[in-house]
Amino acid sequence: MDFVIPNLRHLRVFLEVAEQKSISKAAPRVFLSQPAITQALARLENMLQTGLFDRRAEGMYPTASGEVWYNRVERCIACLLQGTREALRSGSRTQSAQQMVSLLTTTQLKALVAVTEAENFSIASRAVGVSQSSLHRAARELEHLLQVPLFEKTSTGISATKAAQALARATKLAFSELYQGYSEVSALQFREVGKIVLGSMPLARTSILPEAIIRFSERHPDIDIQVVDAPYDDLLHHLRHGDLDFLIGALRFPPPVDDVVQEELLSPPLAIICRPEHPLLVAATSTSSPELTDLTHYPWIVPRNGTPTRKAFETLFAQCDIQPPQRLVESSSQILTRELLRGSDRLTLISTHQIEQELNSGLLSVLPVNLEDTRRAIGITLRQNWQPTPSQMQFLDILREQAAACRDQ
Repeated sequence: MDFVIPNLRHLRVFLEVAEQKSISKAAPRVFLSQPAITQALARLENMLQTGLFDRRAEGMYPTASGEVWYNRVERCIACLLQGTREALRSGSRTQSAQQMVSLLTTTQLKALVAVTEAENFSIASRAVGVSQSSLHRAARELEHLLQVPLFEKTSTGISATKAAQALARATKLAFSELYQGYSEVSALQFREVGKIVLGSMPLARTSILPEAIIRFSERHPDIDIQVVDAPYDDLLHHLRHGDLDFLIGALRFPPPVDDVVQEELLSPPLAIICRPEHPLLVAATSTSSPELTDLTHYPWIVPRNGTPTRKAFETLFAQCDIQPPQRLVESSSQILTRELLRGSDRLTLISTHQIEQELNSGLLSVLPVNLEDTRRAIGITLRQNWQPTPSQMQFLDILREQAAACRDQ
């Protein structure tokens, strides 16, 4: 996306003109001359490639694009205000958070985010493409402005204080709102730009997500889709910091934090999977199925601790007071799991949706054990106050349609 976060002062100017409906009335409120305000608005309109105001005799009124941009800028400033409040709690500054936000600069906030994430000025300077001295100066100016410690020296470099972490997270969410706004304004001009960045967990990657991406891309070929695969805790962290738009995969109950919401799409049961020639499968008949104690005699492949499927694996044996299998391989790789199953007598617990192709081709088989109580909720996880763009909403609707189709199969 060819979009650069604009000067925060220009954003404040835009909001004031929209509210006052007049450049002359806005000028004393933002302490700028009328020509300076006119120039600031021109820069924003040039960046967005569209007009933001209808200039009328009775005043200046936002265009359709201006209304969309106003919403996103307001949300951006609200994020910064909340983050500034949190940062100031540990300091002695008497000025209000509202006053502080009016003094923040884009350069300072970019420096804060870069250093907070890298925990090293040298690495951060390379990441944002500015000199280390410039980055250091911007970060220290912010620290002086807030009168709150933001960074502490450690044996390996520096670490961000809680104040820095709070403001950095708020900054990323604020900048995300501006990216969203740019995408929405561009769509109004019949220019599809931007991308959807989602975090994906194993079940979704092999069931509803591929078809959803195909269908969405057919309708919106110019919208890029970035799928991030990582452990749940990492994905949740990036979702809450604005790096991801949403997560798709196994839900957690209760939700791990109070600033996300979950939407269940489907709840398939798990199954015990093995190779077609597995001794337990060969011995099974239409009237005789393996007992849980039989399953303990074989090695297993399980996901890591803390995942819903690992919990289901442990509960399966614990609820019957049976010692669980001990010879375990921990892996979240579906390819590795498949090959281990094919080449040995190992078993695994997994949703059949994840290995539909392997089952249909006869590479793997389902062991006839009733696991109806192991249903796991699959769905979408969103930030609580997230406002999707129309294209993001369409992608979510396609996901919901795909989930409904899976339920009906």
